[in-house]
Formats: sequence, C-alpha cells, structure tokens
Amino acid sequence: MLKTGFIGAGTTGTALAVRLSQKGWPVVAVFSRTLSSAQKLAKRVPNCQPYHTAQELADVAEMVFITTPDDVIAQVCSEVHWHRGQSVLHCSGAHSVDILEPAKRLGAAVGSFHPLQTFADVDQAIANVPGSTFALEAEEPLLSTLKELAHLLNGNWVKLGSGDKVLYHAAAVFACNYLVTLVKLALDLWKDFGVSSKEATRALLPLLRGTLNNIDNIGLPDCLTGPVARGDLGTIKRHLDALESRSPSLLTTYKELGLQTIPIALAKARSMNRRQKK
Repeated sequence: MLKTGFIGAGTTGTALAVRLSQKGWPVVAVFSRTLSSAQKLAKRVPNCQPYHTAQELADVAEMVFITTPDDVIAQVCSEVHWHRGQSVLHCSGAHSVDILEPAKRLGAAVGSFHPLQTFADVDQAIANVPGSTFALEAEEPLLSTLKELAHLLNGNWVKLGSGDKVLYHAAAVFACNYLVTLVKLALDLWKDFGVSSKEATRALLPLLRGTLNNIDNIGLPDCLTGPVARGDLGTIKRHLDALESRSPSLLTTYKELGLQTIPIALAKARSMNRRQKK
C-alpha cells in the first residue's frame, strides 16, 4: 500500500481520505489553503498529519490526490516538484490526465480517480462513497492500483480515455444535477395550487424513490410510465394547455422532455410486443 496524501481538504478529499483510511489504506498527509481545513480532515483520519505546503506533503507521500476545485488543479500540479516513482491523481469528472502533465514530465505516474457520486456535504459524502462507480484514467501499473482502490471502497470502476471525460461528466450532470432542477420545477408547480415546497417534497419523494427502484429493477425502456408511454394524447394536451395558461415558462421544457421521451416509449412498446409473441 502506498503512503497517500491529499492536497485539498474539501468534501471530496475528506470523503475519500476517511473511507480509504477506514479500509486500512495509509492516508498519512493533508494540505489545504487554510491550515484549519487540513487539521479538520486530519482529525477524522488516524495517523494523518496536516502540512503547511503542498511541497512538504509531496515529499512524504508516495501517492497524492489533488482534490482541489477543478480550476486550480493544473496550477497546484505545476507548483510542486514531483519525483520519479510517485503517483499523482486528480478527482475531476471533466478533466483528463493531461492537466497533470507537469508531474508526468518529472517522472511521476499520473491518473484520474473520479467518484461518480453526489457530495452535498462532508458527512453525506462519506456515507455516499461506498458502492459508487469510479471513472479511472491511467496507465499500468497505476491503473491496477486505482482498480484496487475502487474495490476497496466496495465500488465498481469504468476506464475512460482522455477524450471521453467531458461527455462522461455531462452525463453525470443530466442524471444528478438536472434531476434536482426537474424536482425544483415540479415543486414550483405545486406552489401554484397552494402547497408549500416542504409539503410537496414530502409528497414527491416516494414517487422519486419508486422511479429509481423501477430503473434499477426493471430497467430502461420498460420502467417508463406516464402519458407518453401510454400514448395518452388527451392528457398531454391538457398538460400543455395548463402550462401555457399558468406556467408558460415551463412549456418549452415540457415539450422538449416529451420529445426526448417518445423514443423510450416506442422502445418499451417494441419490448412488450416481443414478450407477447413468445
């Protein structure tokens, strides 16, 4: 096992450091722009020491995770004197390993280890890490080490090329961030008929959980329900009329999502026909 350090003590860095340490992986060092942040992470991880500079951390760690905001990863990497035999990783979903080129030029192995997970706060992030899928970008032998880390965290892994990262991250935005946006739009509609966001959230959460369960247990396209799946044009027309009258700003969004749903509905119909013929 490689002695590991984290440059960046935010949500992602803390979650990975804590979970890896709990699995027996030696997390020995942390550096952050503010010493108090580094000390906070270190308190959660036995035998982890906070350092005053990134260089001090790099001098003692064999594997270094750069878990800073994406926009400063390249700068951090360029300011450290790395050495041959060292491994340098970032956890960005959108960036490839190309931004770690300064470390590679100095002889370090470079890679990307991105947890495909939502991290809203530190405690929830620590809870969410196990079972996640990790997007890996590295060459051997570092790639095998990253696979080991994914398995250690009870997760799965997918290997990506440098040209895949942006689309991969866009897909995550659709599945996670824009799901939040869709729920917000639904809550706004409930406000229109006098129900608070808190009450509407409580009402919609079982529907959201049921939808996720259907995706997991039934799978696409068969998990699709609703008026588009049923071909219920009358209901769709009533939706359009109501939105045009009471919430016109959502009309275009509803239409576009409906158009994107039609191919799923058609695929479900074909799937059902095949099963009926058997």
